[in-house]
Amino acid sequence: MESSLESGPATVPVQAVGIDVAAERARTPGAPLAHHFNAAGAALPTETVVQAVVDHLRLEERNGGYEAANARADQVEAVYRNAAALLNAEPAEIALFDSASTGLRTIIEALRLGRRQRLLVSRSSYVSHALHLMSLGRERDVELVVVPNAPGGAIDLEALDRELATGGPAVVCVAHIPTSSGLVEPVVEIGALTRLHGARYLLDATQSVAHLALDVRAIGCDALVTTGRKFLRAPRGTGFGYVSKDFVASLTPTAPDVRGAVWTASKSWELKDGARRFETWEASIAGRIGLGVALGEALALGSGPTEAHLVGLAGRLRAALAGIPAVTVQDPPDSPSAIVTFTVGGLTASQVNERLAVRNVRTVSVPATHAQWDLGARGVEAVVRASLHVYNDDSDTMALVGAVTEIAQGV
Repeated sequence: MESSLESGPATVPVQAVGIDVAAERARTPGAPLAHHFNAAGAALPTETVVQAVVDHLRLEERNGGYEAANARADQVEAVYRNAAALLNAEPAEIALFDSASTGLRTIIEALRLGRRQRLLVSRSSYVSHALHLMSLGRERDVELVVVPNAPGGAIDLEALDRELATGGPAVVCVAHIPTSSGLVEPVVEIGALTRLHGARYLLDATQSVAHLALDVRAIGCDALVTTGRKFLRAPRGTGFGYVSKDFVASLTPTAPDVRGAVWTASKSWELKDGARRFETWEASIAGRIGLGVALGEALALGSGPTEAHLVGLAGRLRAALAGIPAVTVQDPPDSPSAIVTFTVGGLTASQVNERLAVRNVRTVSVPATHAQWDLGARGVEAVVRASLHVYNDDSDTMALVGAVTEIAQGV
């Protein structure tokens, strides 16, 4: 199907690439109710994901939580297999968390960083991760280095190379895609540098899993974390991490749990093999079953077709918005992602969001307080963020462009 977006002076074609958008909309009850552009915050789930969660809660209602979990043990195990398949990892390298922030915090704490160790971080880092890393720098005398960006907006690989070559032992923490723009970091090239210099490499893939095609072997990261609620379209309160089998043995959780350790004697215990040593016993089993269904659906769609559709559609949307007077697209040029950020002259991002909401167009405002190393460094107070998914079609995108045009003309 091919049509066009009318955006004042620009006419932008929209065409799905390998994705049956009509079918995705049909199995997404929320899709026809509003023009939803918040996959980077919490995407619309499919009815099958929601039904899987409700079915398990009903089973808990009838049988009790532990009994229901035992009855659905195979479905929970499938989560590890599906997550591993999506990343080209092994199931034993997957740990389940309630969020990406919890996962990254747990893994970093398990590194037991101390004095004279260095944390090299990208400006794309998410606020919660940045706050944790800054706290480590302040409280444990860990050297925190915010690596500068290259002119195109991504991390400066030459600067990273110099930092890795001249400093002491380092841990590199990078966000694949920030919360504040459509930037995509050169994660494969970063992996090559970390291997060259013997550094550890932790990747926040919160905004890229089920959005871009990912292969942890090709990236070369030691660990990766993500959430369920964003592009995976899973329930809130779910997430998972990848910890390579070569890396996990060097990590010691600061708070071992019965899920990941065995109490062997009065004052001794043994950690379990694999990434599950980082898990806790208590969790939402219903949420995890929903996560497994969402992972299965992402695998069925295919990472390649999904990426091609999302990146292509967002690129055309970005071009249409750039053609509207008073609108400034805030992404780096040719950003290969489904996240589009912009501002409208004379209005705050919150005001634009409010006016879009009145027109049944759902976007969000990302303030500099969520991205000081990015928006703050650029002197941008806040941006409007529109993030697309496979259920977005021509009518959604035309509604967004038309509404922004109308709002900008009103200014």
